Amino acid sequence: MALVHSRAARRGYSSASGRPALALNLAVFAGGCLGALARFGLLEALPVRPGAWPWATLIANVAGCALLGAVSARLLRGERPSRHRGPLLGAGLCGALTTFATVQVEAVLLIEGGHVATGVSYLFSTVISGLLAAHLAGRLAAPRGTGAR
Repeated sequence: MALVHSRAARRGYSSASGRPALALNLAVFAGGCLGALARFGLLEALPVRPGAWPWATLIANVAGCALLGAVSARLLRGERPSRHRGPLLGAGLCGALTTFATVQVEAVLLIEGGHVATGVSYLFSTVISGLLAAHLAGRLAAPRGTGAR
């Protein structure tokens, strides 16, 4: 916990006045609300059917991985966005949008329901497509020669 506080203090999020810490928390909260609403919307639009591929969760996770890859690449190349953009998009929006715990539950339910090939392929394709999305979005967000790889 001290490490988190010391990093936050170095970035100007000291709790001495409470204002920067409050603004940071509000940014994470706002991003979390947006991410949760987006995931809810996906689940409403693409409800999970027993034995079927859980498209809503896959889309949410791949989109979240892509966004996090792009945000991370821009930060790694030294871009200084607003103080709250990283927490808003990273911890907030992506944290609420992505749900790898649900992937595990859905894969287990598919396998236990006799859909072994679907469950296993869903699990692996989610992880692989998430990694690819993060990598590709990172490459697109940080053009060559900027230091991010």
